[in-house]
Amino acid sequence: MGQRPNDLTPDASPLHRWGYELRQLRQGRRLSLRGLALAALIDHSHLGRFERAERMPDRDQVARLDTALNACGSLIRAWDRLADGRGDVASPVVHVAKASAGLALTLPHQAASDSEGMSVPCRLRDGSVVWVNLDRRALLRSGVGLGVAATVGVGTSPAVAADRGTTSALARKARAASAYGATPVEHLRRTRRLLIDSDNLLGPRQVIATVHEHIGVIQELRKDAKASDRRDLAELQTQYGEFLSWLYQDLGNNEQAGYWLDRAFQWSHTVGDGELTSYVMARKAQLAGDMADLAEVVDLAEAAQRMARPRSRLAAVARTYEAYGHALRGDASESERAIDQVRQALDGVAADPTPWGSWLNAAYVEVHRARGLEVLGRHDQAADAFAGAIRLLPDGYHRDRGVYMARQAVALAGARRPEEAAVAGVHALAVAEDTGSGRIFTELARLDHELADWSRLPEVAEFRRTLNDTLLHETEQDA
Repeated sequence: MGQRPNDLTPDASPLHRWGYELRQLRQGRRLSLRGLALAALIDHSHLGRFERAERMPDRDQVARLDTALNACGSLIRAWDRLADGRGDVASPVVHVAKASAGLALTLPHQAASDSEGMSVPCRLRDGSVVWVNLDRRALLRSGVGLGVAATVGVGTSPAVAADRGTTSALARKARAASAYGATPVEHLRRTRRLLIDSDNLLGPRQVIATVHEHIGVIQELRKDAKASDRRDLAELQTQYGEFLSWLYQDLGNNEQAGYWLDRAFQWSHTVGDGELTSYVMARKAQLAGDMADLAEVVDLAEAAQRMARPRSRLAAVARTYEAYGHALRGDASESERAIDQVRQALDGVAADPTPWGSWLNAAYVEVHRARGLEVLGRHDQAADAFAGAIRLLPDGYHRDRGVYMARQAVALAGARRPEEAAVAGVHALAVAEDTGSGRIFTELARLDHELADWSRLPEVAEFRRTLNDTLLHETEQDA
């Protein structure tokens, strides 16, 4: 008969809370201490002490545990807060100001147990807006039903679900491929195109679990595939991995976006397709730009250009990201020069047969010019450039339109045009609620801060009230 595990006391201290969350994750994955120890290469007796808060792990051990438990960085983030003395700020007591709207903005990190966190936007008592980790039990304590919680991804993770049902998933995919008169590879290609269209219209929340599942299916298919099919499947796996990184990037989870881009970059080398590898490298530059990583963005973009064919569409895509990188670094002349070169190249790359970067058009280039102008402090020019990009955007890019409107609103606020900024912000917020785009909400949190000094204006008050109604709110801790 197994020994009853020791009771844990998560409220005793932040370290006790971390140990409690570790145990909940482990049990949610149905792993014993020895099983997790083997997966994470850590002594099982140490794991027991970690869970009981008798010993503080080092960061390398935390990273291995996070990977072994598929915790999407939640253990690492909680440990970082412990290490810098911030304590257990990841689990504030919150109430839902407006459940349906607020939940539409939550980021669906895959939660495999009651305690695994989701990141959600929250209004703190000082008025600022931050992302916080919220466990499922806290969400339910706030009065949200299980049905609503399920719509934002609280429950079994796609990875765990795939582990439990890989055989049935493969059977379903095989039947679907046969029904469509195609090979499994062609069926999965068609599915990816449909998922991309869905993401453009509805945002990432609707498709991310399916993409996770399909990566698992492809990996299983590769085990028994013949040589030519193995290469096709490896190429498709790379494409799905890159797409998954994009979904996480739009959700605002840049850590997971970077993880999946790294996986896609690794997989691309097994395919031997230089253009695919160049494209993934360009995407790494784009992500570095979104993260304002001044040490990486220009170097990654230049590396992608070296890998791409001269005067190709991929080279122009990478040059676009380089332009934004120069702006982040405060180099206006280099940024403008790069954007001008991309504009001049647009007509020439239109006939490029490569499928990568097919969305490179005048609107896309104008958006990156506008972003560069905004970070350089040229807010009026940036606002006008965003307006031009929105006019040029093709139909069907609902989520991207919302991103552009949110960024335009921030530029308008910087240009001291608060009424216009607030109106644009309300429109962008509607798209954020529909799609769950973390990129939109991040911009709107910036806008909320920028407009604070104009709160008495009716348009600004309406925006801030509407935004406030979508947020979770920090409350006083229970005595």
